[in-house]
Amino acid sequence: MKSRDWFIFLIAGFLWGIPYLFISIAVDELSPAVIVFVRVTIGALILGSVTLAQKTLAPEIRHWKIIFLYAVGELIGPWFLITNAQEKLSSGLTSLLVCTTPIWATVFAYLYGDKTVWERKRIVGLGVGFTGVIFLVGLETFSDMSNGLAIGEVLLASIGYAWAVNMVVKKLPSADLLAINAVAMAITAVVYFPFAISNLPTTAPSGKAIASLIVLGVFCTGGGFITFFMVLRKIGPARASLVTYVNVLIAVLLGVIVLSEPLTIGIVIGLPLVLAGSFLASRKHESAVIQ
Repeated sequence: MKSRDWFIFLIAGFLWGIPYLFISIAVDELSPAVIVFVRVTIGALILGSVTLAQKTLAPEIRHWKIIFLYAVGELIGPWFLITNAQEKLSSGLTSLLVCTTPIWATVFAYLYGDKTVWERKRIVGLGVGFTGVIFLVGLETFSDMSNGLAIGEVLLASIGYAWAVNMVVKKLPSADLLAINAVAMAITAVVYFPFAISNLPTTAPSGKAIASLIVLGVFCTGGGFITFFMVLRKIGPARASLVTYVNVLIAVLLGVIVLSEPLTIGIVIGLPLVLAGSFLASRKHESAVIQ
């Protein structure tokens, strides 16, 4: 890649690595439903405006049934599960568990017809990655048994990410992914609206919480998707998926430095295993990875 492409790549990794930090801040004062609704509404407005200007939005709306399924697996379910789980989990552990997405994606790629997933490197990657998950989940769960459900929520969200991307790429191979995400975010905002209204805070949120919501919507969601698709157009989905590994490093670093989260034995052992396993398991996998 050229220097400019590397710069955009790193920006995309940064924008998708900081949500866990700001979710951790916002969830202290706001319900997961409110956080997801505000974040996805801002994202829908930004992506909708861009795709309207590009005249790519209208053609994709006709695929709303498939996009709805995509929204369930990519946004509606995972964003609530992750936001809810971060009431108990550190941002570092959450990001590490999300980093298992390429492992699940390999399984779904096979189910959707990619017979290359059983290549030696991918099999080794699955084994190494799952070993890392065992360290992450096992050690953290033993330290606080109440974390077990929250860990399960994040893993379920990761499975949703993997399924949704494989499904939409298989069913809509020539669709504009930015437009698809604009429609999916609009659908998600409609679904979350009644839950957000019924879970409004009884007292005005602090400036810190409001600022976190703005960052999540404008930068992590709107800006993050736009930047990622710029990278994807330059280097293709397979190589662009490596942005996942930049995400997790940034999330863990910010969690330790900004939130004073502990650098546990589970993270030290599990981090390199999950990263190495996910990298090997996702080789030649041609679907985009989401944050």
